[in-house]
Amino acid sequence: MPAPQQPQRFGDLEPSKWPGERLGLPETGPRSVARLGRRALALCIDWAIAALPAYLLIGGPQASWWQYGIFLAMQVIFIPTLGGSIGHRICGMRVVPIAGGWVGPWRPVLRTVLLALVIPVLVWDSDQRGFHDKIAGTVLIRM
Repeated sequence: MPAPQQPQRFGDLEPSKWPGERLGLPETGPRSVARLGRRALALCIDWAIAALPAYLLIGGPQASWWQYGIFLAMQVIFIPTLGGSIGHRICGMRVVPIAGGWVGPWRPVLRTVLLALVIPVLVWDSDQRGFHDKIAGTVLIRM
């Protein structure tokens, strides 16, 4: 009689062959996990868009805080309405929940709060999902 199989521990998992494999996403093309280059470009676009009203309308030493606030507000507003920020959409990406369906209002809020802390964004898993996406139950995919 074979020995009973022990529960699999996290460290015992085989590495993914590609980002998103464990999530059932394709390796490349539409619905594949968005890679770092697209993400970085989208972040730069969103940051630049947030800078326009902050510096042109407000200016002064407070402009950088306004830019940060506008950037975060854009995430909360555009992820549930457009499927991603303006930068995401320009770069051909969208934020979707792992469970499928509409992302809803709470996931973008939670994701943005964690995004504001910066550190969760820098911690990634083998599916190239930041901690902010893991906690919110979302993934950034290519369109």
